[in-house]
Amino acid sequence: MSSLEIVWWLMGAALVVYSLSGGADFGGGIWSLLARGPRKEEQRKAVADAIGPIWEANHVWLIFLIVLMFTAFPKGFSAMGIALHIPIVLVLIGIVLRGCGFIFRAYGLSDPAGQAMWGRVFEWSSLITPFFLGTCAGALCSGAIRVGPEGVTTGYLAGWLSPFGLLTGLLTVVLFALLAAVYLAADTEGEVQQDFGRRALVMEALGALVAFGVLLAASHEAPVVFERLSGAKGAWLLHTVTALAAGITIWCILKRRFAIARLSVAVQVGLVVLGWGLAMDQMLIVPDLSIHNAGGRPALVAQILPWVAVGLALLIPALIYLFVVFTGGRRAKMEGGRGQ
Repeated sequence: MSSLEIVWWLMGAALVVYSLSGGADFGGGIWSLLARGPRKEEQRKAVADAIGPIWEANHVWLIFLIVLMFTAFPKGFSAMGIALHIPIVLVLIGIVLRGCGFIFRAYGLSDPAGQAMWGRVFEWSSLITPFFLGTCAGALCSGAIRVGPEGVTTGYLAGWLSPFGLLTGLLTVVLFALLAAVYLAADTEGEVQQDFGRRALVMEALGALVAFGVLLAASHEAPVVFERLSGAKGAWLLHTVTALAAGITIWCILKRRFAIARLSVAVQVGLVVLGWGLAMDQMLIVPDLSIHNAGGRPALVAQILPWVAVGLALLIPALIYLFVVFTGGRRAKMEGGRGQ
C-alpha cells in the first residue's frame, strides 16, 4: 500500500468517526428543533446534557480530515473548494452559528427571549449543516463536477443542487437524526426514552425510503458510483450487513435494549459512510480526480505519516478519557437522581 493510499484510508476513517460522533451531535440539535408534546423541554434538556462538553472535541476529526487532504492532495482540495464553494461556506457558517447558539443559550444569557433565540440558531444550524455536507458528498461522486488541466471547468452549482445531491443531503440529515435518537434513548429513562425510541423507529423507516431514492437517482445522475454500489464485488455483502445492523437496531429498540441498539446503529451508519467511500474507489472527484493525480507527492506524504501516527497516539487516548469522564459523571448524576 502506497503512502497516498494510507492517507486515503485515514481520511475515510476520520469521516466515519466524525459521522458517528459529530453527526450524532447535529442529530441532537435536530431533535431539539423537533421537540414536541408535554415533554418537549425534557427532550431538549436531554439533548443539551448528552452533547455537553464533548461536542466541540468531535470536530477534531473533521479538521484532521481537512488537514490530511490539503497536505496530501492539494489539487483535489483546491478543486473542491472552488466547485463546492457555496455549500462549503454554508457548512462553515452553520458550524460556527451552531456552536455560538449552543453556548449562548446555555451560558451567555439569562432572559428567556434571548435563550429561545439562540436555541433556534443552534437547532436550525444543526439541521442545515449536515444537509449541505451531504450535498457536497453527492456532488463529488455524481460526475457533474469536471476538472481539466487548468482546474475546475464547471460552475458553482454543478452536482450539489441536482436531485441526487439534494437526496444525499436529506439522507445525511436522516442518518444523523437516527444516530442521535438511539443515543438519546440509551442515555435517558422513562417516557423520554420512549419518545426517542419511537423517533428512532420513524427514522429507520424514513432512512430506508430516502436511501432507495438516492440509489434510484444515482442510477441516472451518478452511474459510475451506482455501478460500484450495485454490481461491484462485495457490494451486496456490504448492503446485507448494513440491513442486518438496521434490523438488529429495530429489534433492540422494540425490546428496549438500547445499549445494544447504540452499537448496532453505529455499525449501520458507519457502513453507509464506508460504502460511499468504497464506491468512490480512491477518487476525490468523479471522474477526473483521483488520489494519484490530485497533486500529492508520495515522498513528501511518506515523511508526514510518522507524525500523523504520533498525533493520533496522543489524540485518541485523550478523547477516550474525555468521553469516559463525561459519561461517567452523567451516569453518576442519573443514579443520584434515582436515589433521591
